[in-house]
Amino acid sequence: MSKILQVKDLELSFHTFAGEVKAIRGVNFDLNKGETLAIVGESGSGKSVTTKSIMRLLPESSSEFKNGEILFDGKDLTKLPEREMQKIRGKDISMIFQDPMTSLNPTMTIGKQIMEPILKHQKVSKAKARKVAIELLNMVGIPNAENRYKMYPHQFSGGQRQRIVIATALACNPQILIADEPTTALDVTIQAQILELMKDIQKKIDTSIIFITHDLGVVANVADRVAVMYGGMIVEIGTVDEIFYNPQHPYTWGLLSSMPSMDVNEEKLYAIPGTPPDLLNPPKGDAFALRSEYALKIDMEQPPPFFRVSDTHYAATWLLHPQAPQVEPPSGIIERMRTFPGSRYYEATGGRA
Repeated sequence: MSKILQVKDLELSFHTFAGEVKAIRGVNFDLNKGETLAIVGESGSGKSVTTKSIMRLLPESSSEFKNGEILFDGKDLTKLPEREMQKIRGKDISMIFQDPMTSLNPTMTIGKQIMEPILKHQKVSKAKARKVAIELLNMVGIPNAENRYKMYPHQFSGGQRQRIVIATALACNPQILIADEPTTALDVTIQAQILELMKDIQKKIDTSIIFITHDLGVVANVADRVAVMYGGMIVEIGTVDEIFYNPQHPYTWGLLSSMPSMDVNEEKLYAIPGTPPDLLNPPKGDAFALRSEYALKIDMEQPPPFFRVSDTHYAATWLLHPQAPQVEPPSGIIERMRTFPGSRYYEATGGRA
């Protein structure tokens, strides 16, 4: 697969009255053409900041790239002047935000809002832009699009508004589509419809998607690969099956254990103890160590490097060091690992759960 986006050693800080918040601390990942990469983690882990830094949507007065590169189409986006970014934003890289009502302008018809990026980035007439906008509304499932094209956002339901936001983001056939928790504000039934819509659209226009979410249940249905973020860093990355059925980082164990499941008979759902680290004063060692029952002495002193689990799977935990003691993950995680060829639990049982 060819790489369409490369994020290398990215470091970004916010300058606040309290001091420097080191929000992104050495993030590395690639996005391949035509794939969906999900970035997951708790609120405050750095997911949205990472993607907004790709779009250069963070205020320059309070944010600063401290190190690293964001490479797209042979250009480092961290170094581009704003005028150059305006040519890329909305045309080559588009974004779907979390709340459709605040993403849409209540004073403009939806047709005008979808036409706006088409007229800005493509040399077409208003009649052609209008035709494209109606086609997009039909593609995202808005019924009677020709007539509803002239309506305002408040005249649509929440799910329909999110479809309109998706249509606007797709107006110029972007190479990369960033979806920042696009289903959080919707009910479960509409969530499923929007996710199905995004998968269908990806097949039609062959775009690459970065999907931001804290809902691991959503990830299983949409992602090809998953990056787990914590404390402004990626702590584990792999294919969706590797992350779900052979997780290696204690934080990933915690996230998966806290997922509701029809198979679990526990009265209480597992909750990760403690709170995320204060990035005004980031921890010296492993950022998750103070919340982890599996922490080693070295976790308090040195941040772990990435250890290779497979060609596609890497995790930053000292538990993967050859000299580390072998620990038993939570029972629910062991049950998952028993179904994954290559895990030590699968080998021990011959694949029998």
